[in-house]
Amino acid sequence: MTTFPRLAVLVLLAGTAAAGASGCAPTAPDGPPPTVEQLSAKVGCSPRMQVDAGDLRRAYCKTPDGEFYVVTFTSRSRQDAWLNAVAPGSPHLAGHLWTVTSRGDVLGLLQERLGGDLRLSRHGGP
Repeated sequence: MTTFPRLAVLVLLAGTAAAGASGCAPTAPDGPPPTVEQLSAKVGCSPRMQVDAGDLRRAYCKTPDGEFYVVTFTSRSRQDAWLNAVAPGSPHLAGHLWTVTSRGDVLGLLQERLGGDLRLSRHGGP
């Protein structure tokens, strides 16, 4: 009888590990997603807003770490569509309903303060 529960736990753990390895998005944290201003403040930047649309906001930032763009989204589907349009091989840092784009070395430094997953896009837009 104790073998079945152990097997079930192993299957669940293997499925969770496979989902994480395949690049699936992390589960949404509790509370609302961070704003451009909140993300920028975490890395010591006063953002210069470039796009303030209904479904996405984008700002330019420059700190001693380097130059980068902070983008926030109102939905997971909007974030996915944006990420699918990123040029192949472009590095980005992605979190729950936010993305930061820059050079890989800059993103590595920012990741220490922002968290998120450092990624390279595998596909490009039209």
